[in-house]
Amino acid sequence: MIERVRAVLVTADDTMLVIRRTRPGIPEYWVLPGGGVEPGDESREAALHREIHEEIAGKADIIRLLHTMESDDERQLFYLARIETWCFDDRTGPEFSAEGRGEYALEEIPLTMEGLDGIELKPEEIAHVLRGAIKAGSLGVEASL
Repeated sequence: MIERVRAVLVTADDTMLVIRRTRPGIPEYWVLPGGGVEPGDESREAALHREIHEEIAGKADIIRLLHTMESDDERQLFYLARIETWCFDDRTGPEFSAEGRGEYALEEIPLTMEGLDGIELKPEEIAHVLRGAIKAGSLGVEASL
């Protein structure tokens, strides 16, 4: 089974870092930073740290596992994390230079219902989970610091 890890990266300004994907012939959409767990990764959390470093040249403090999605062939783990520094210009992930992958743009959006409603976050299930947590006040980022 393929495992992927992604992070809801909350900044000091209580915004969330998302990657806007623009691909030919497909409406633009947004994803959370992250990617596949590789055989050399010591743990899922180590894989997430590696992916955050590759994708946004950042270092995050993982707070907790927020949500897991599973299908027959894939498991995605979504973590809640705090991030203080990043530099999208220094990203190193191989996907950024791959031909035909489209564009990747890092954006900060408010971690609010309005912020989420303003983007097409994929997968829809994590967008739904985030909306529910925001509405219930149960995201718990502040209490975890």
